[in-house]
Amino acid sequence: MNAAGPVHVVIAGGGTGGHTSPGLAVATLLRERSKTCAWIGSRFGIEAQRVPPTGIPYVAISTGKLRRYWAWQNVADLVVNVPAGMLGAIRALRALRPRVVFGTGGFVALPVVFGAALLRVPVVLHEQTAVPGLANRICARFARRIAVTFPDRDGKFPASRVVVTGNPLRPELRQGSRSSVIAQFQLDPAVPLVYVTGGAQGAHRINRVVGEALAQLTEHAQIIHQCGDNPTTGDRRWLEERRTALPPALARRYTVVPYVGAELAGIYAAAALVVARAGAGTVNECCQLGVPALYIPLPGTRGDEQTENARMVERVGGAVVLPQSMLTAVRLVEDIRRLLADPARLKQMGEHARTLAVPDAADRIVAVLSGFCA
Repeated sequence: MNAAGPVHVVIAGGGTGGHTSPGLAVATLLRERSKTCAWIGSRFGIEAQRVPPTGIPYVAISTGKLRRYWAWQNVADLVVNVPAGMLGAIRALRALRPRVVFGTGGFVALPVVFGAALLRVPVVLHEQTAVPGLANRICARFARRIAVTFPDRDGKFPASRVVVTGNPLRPELRQGSRSSVIAQFQLDPAVPLVYVTGGAQGAHRINRVVGEALAQLTEHAQIIHQCGDNPTTGDRRWLEERRTALPPALARRYTVVPYVGAELAGIYAAAALVVARAGAGTVNECCQLGVPALYIPLPGTRGDEQTENARMVERVGGAVVLPQSMLTAVRLVEDIRRLLADPARLKQMGEHARTLAVPDAADRIVAVLSGFCA
């Protein structure tokens, strides 16, 4: 533990960028308003990589994972990791003595919310997606307020505790420089840029289809491809080999990286089109920044939440949805080529996507949290 209390707000959540980014955006605004905060997260999740460099005090606890299928890991989680996480969360909360706990979702938030309930610390949750995650559905019974990104028309949460806030965006993403990214990646400013991402861990199916289509795609665009670095799939090395096999003029148009950090703001500023999964974080970033997108939702998630996220943007004209069941190299090239050939449509898509964003989402959440900090 590298934090000591008391603090105004403890943030709990992570596991994915979608659960981590809203917390970071809220933490930035809290600190601007002289509210102290700390973060309780996992030892190895994305939050453990992204939070400590910001200077936010960070406490790592053991975590289990919510699996609704049989796996041997469930036994270890129930017997060892979940109880250890509960004890770690309670110890951290006693040390930090927060006025309120802000849960952003993911399995790491569960022991912190349970610990807060035991210690009678108020809990505020934030749900990023159109379909609430399992962790937040469990945590909701302990929450005083539930901040949602979209109006809860289906009554997924108790109406008396729901407040519509939108999904916060990290402020640094609004400050991207197109020229800096062009210089950093040695891009041709006259050729449209496509940013491909499958999330922080990458997306195996997207990686492989993009690799198969490289020769055709680079004839029409230059690509920055965030592929993850999964040693099991070997996608990163395979994509680098595919790049090497391209003619030099086309190889210069393809950049493959395992992870995108601070340069993401500039990439969004320069991108003509984003090709991505439809996790809450990516969808929110594209809508907030007015970036047109071709979404390939991850199938099989509970409630098919990524498809619902993507279809919501598609319905207002801000995106095109390509189901993974229809994803082939030929189809991907056709869809990207058709979109890039119509810059006016891309501009209109970006404007339509922006209509779903709530620019002051972080302010709204901080206002809710501040009500418990007086």
